[in-house]
Amino acid sequence: MKKFTKHLISFAILALLFAPVLTFAQSNSADFGLEPVSVGIDGVLSDSDPRAIVGRIINIALGILGIIAVGIILLGGFKWMTAGGNEDKTSEAKQLLGAGVIGLVIILSSWALATFIINQIYGATTSVDYKQNF
Repeated sequence: MKKFTKHLISFAILALLFAPVLTFAQSNSADFGLEPVSVGIDGVLSDSDPRAIVGRIINIALGILGIIAVGIILLGGFKWMTAGGNEDKTSEAKQLLGAGVIGLVIILSSWALATFIINQIYGATTSVDYKQNF
């Protein structure tokens, strides 16, 4: 177990070191997103539909909750694999797995419901058929 902890810490340190590299690799512009503030605010706020902004906020929030639910499922699986036949640890792992799966189902269904409602509201208030997925 001590060797596993060393490997886990080493992996975490490497991941933290390479996170900025991955962030800058996703930038399409040469200035790494250092645009003038007035151009950025005018371009984002004036051209965006408030319904689209709300849809993106909901999508981001549900995405974060989904990541947390998947993390709970992974934690439950890890506890189950390392239980070593101990019934208490196995039952705790099963509870974590069950809670994670239920949470993930709730998150996915709420995402589907929110996407449907936002698309219907947008379609009812505009003449254009809106098919973009928030």
